[in-house]
Amino acid sequence: GIDAVVVGADRVVCNGDTANKVGTYQLAIAAKYHGAGFYVAVPFTSIDTKLASGKDIHIEQRPADELTCINGKRIAANDIGVWNPGFDVTPGTLITGLITEKGVITKKEE
Repeated sequence: GIDAVVVGADRVVCNGDTANKVGTYQLAIAAKYHGAGFYVAVPFTSIDTKLASGKDIHIEQRPADELTCINGKRIAANDIGVWNPGFDVTPGTLITGLITEKGVITKKEE
């Protein structure tokens, strides 16, 4: 089996939530389900102590035509709505620890 999953992140906030490429949240859910640790490798400078939670992270919206067009040709209805985030937010509750150049940061025992 798999003992651990390690991903990167663009930002980590105070409660441990992380922003990374779309699909990271799903990997964290799968790791939790299978009992594997889920670690985020980031430079210490990516930890943003000014933001309290993932709700405070601005998520870039990618252009709609990335999903509605192929090679410049529209393949979707003209009036279709598109939600195309550049990142997703993984809740800190799914993260076992942060791997930084200063060491591994884990959750406090409650």
